[in-house]
Amino acid sequence: MSKADIAALLALSAAFFIGVGDVIHQRSAHDVTDKPVGYLELFLELLRDRQWWLGSAVSVLGFGFQAAALGLGSVLLVQALLVTSLLFALPIQARSTGQPVSRSQFLWAVLLATSVAVIVTVGNPTAGDSRAAFEVWAGVIAVMGPALALCIVGARVFAGRPTAAVLLGLVSGSLWGLFAVLIKGVVERLGDGVGAVLATPELYVGIAVAIAGTAWQQSAFRAGSLSSSLPTMTVAEPVVASMLGIFVLGEALRPGEDGWVMLIAAVAAMVVSTAALARREADSVSPPVAAKPPDAGD
Repeated sequence: MSKADIAALLALSAAFFIGVGDVIHQRSAHDVTDKPVGYLELFLELLRDRQWWLGSAVSVLGFGFQAAALGLGSVLLVQALLVTSLLFALPIQARSTGQPVSRSQFLWAVLLATSVAVIVTVGNPTAGDSRAAFEVWAGVIAVMGPALALCIVGARVFAGRPTAAVLLGLVSGSLWGLFAVLIKGVVERLGDGVGAVLATPELYVGIAVAIAGTAWQQSAFRAGSLSSSLPTMTVAEPVVASMLGIFVLGEALRPGEDGWVMLIAAVAAMVVSTAALARREADSVSPPVAAKPPDAGD
């Protein structure tokens, strides 16, 4: 079995645990309190919630499998397979809510699975570097920093509207995509010993990004309907991670001259089916309590 095959199995394992963690986190974000709360208040409330910590423990296990997969395969390969976390989350969500998976959900799931299989086989993603120079990361910060800041400001301006949930979902998904690329750099240093890992800047930046991604994820869940936030963050994560994998780590897709049309169609199908499944998964969760506007106690 090749490294890419092992990476694929590890990525699917990560997708399972992350999907389970997402289901628990979604419930926690809505069950933790009936009162309108601000972003920071919500996060502090969740830190006192046992159910949220259970979901976090399951998600951490998934991140462990993700890290192991990134150590053996490209970001493009791993992130494409991580999208299948929705395929695991759907039946779990259906069982917890007592609502069976509908025919349309099943058809979207088949399309998602097929599109991911095409991307992985036809796209033939190849690994690049595990880490990038500071100058490259400075460029990433210069682009992503202002863009995410604008999303956060926009979410405050549109507080109480679906647009706020979309913008916060975009922030969270983008941060988790960035986390995937950072953690690949950390895994690359494992063979050099604990000291080398502790001296790796990506480790500490990755921890900060993971905390921020979690906080904005819960805020997105509370800012509006999950059908607004979940599709956005679910699509944003693999898109941002893949773009960073290509432009920061030098990864590439090699579908051949005749495979580009099929690959582009598969990517489009993956995005559409992921958004459709995420929306339907979100619709099975009870309506959220809207977050307070920023001037109401934040």
